[in-house]
Amino acid sequence: MAVPGKILSTPPKIKVLEALGSIADGRVKIVDENRAIVSSSMGEKEYTVYVDTIKGIAFSDDNGTRFRGYVGYPIIAVLMMKKLLPFEERIAAALSGIPWKELNEKFKKYALVEDLVKREAERRGVKGDEIEKFVSLVLNNLSKIPLRYVENPPLL
Repeated sequence: MAVPGKILSTPPKIKVLEALGSIADGRVKIVDENRAIVSSSMGEKEYTVYVDTIKGIAFSDDNGTRFRGYVGYPIIAVLMMKKLLPFEERIAAALSGIPWKELNEKFKKYALVEDLVKREAERRGVKGDEIEKFVSLVLNNLSKIPLRYVENPPLL
């Protein structure tokens, strides 16, 4: 479980890919400077996101952020939309329409899902090594944005 006040940890690499897919699918809605709503890949959930990089605080009610204490894909997507993290349209387009939840539940291992998704992206014209380099770039940049988890962000 995420600990209030504790800096969120680096996410698994696949979360960068999920963030790209969510943007490509038009599932990220910026509400204002610090707030956003991100719809899940299957459309059954909406995640509330709050990110204030000036204060160094963040909230998202996705499972990765809340229960595992890492920067979840909704936060990554918002940081990309705000141009605080790199974004690559071509890679995002190759990751559109991926049923992330379905794949994660079916295979139960991020490494397997990541390999499957990369193969699909290759079929769509983006090489796996290009994706790897981009993910490394994003995670490196993310490591320079320390975000403390807050339970009750100023959402209203």
